[in-house]
Amino acid sequence: MYTSCTSARLPASSTIRTDRIGRASFILKTEQYLTVSRVRAFSFFEDPRNLFFITPDWLDFRLQRIQSFSPMVTEGSEFDYHINWLKLSIPWRSRIVNYRPPEEFTDAQIRGPFQTWQYLHRFDISMGGTRMTDEVYYCVPFSLLGTFVHKLFLDNQLMDIFCYRAVKIYQWAKE
Repeated sequence: MYTSCTSARLPASSTIRTDRIGRASFILKTEQYLTVSRVRAFSFFEDPRNLFFITPDWLDFRLQRIQSFSPMVTEGSEFDYHINWLKLSIPWRSRIVNYRPPEEFTDAQIRGPFQTWQYLHRFDISMGGTRMTDEVYYCVPFSLLGTFVHKLFLDNQLMDIFCYRAVKIYQWAKE
């Protein structure tokens, strides 16, 4: 299964795709070239407050609590937040399970709407800027029913979220 981003004006330097990798498992991959240094790009993403800027308003994203010695992303940091999906307030907790500045970090869902959600953020030096790649491995709950819901609208909603994100990141890098 291949889905391309058509719901937003995706910057020319960006790609987004979703592939099915198992019965109810998927991988969402993004790539975006940024005209900022790798250190600057990594610094932007290690500050969880920037999630507000790159998350669509319709998700009503709310950071509830940071469980860490620092307000920034570090190995073992945990973040509690809520999103609204289909008028349901959904709690979500993630933990940073891999932190290697300024190359990459991974956050994994501890509690939330997915059976599994593991999100790798990678930053590579490229052509005087940064090539940012994301790989989100996720598994929807309820196997067949979850796969049907994914096909029906969840895949498109994730595309909308990541398209919005790509546009906002592009705007930020141009500032």
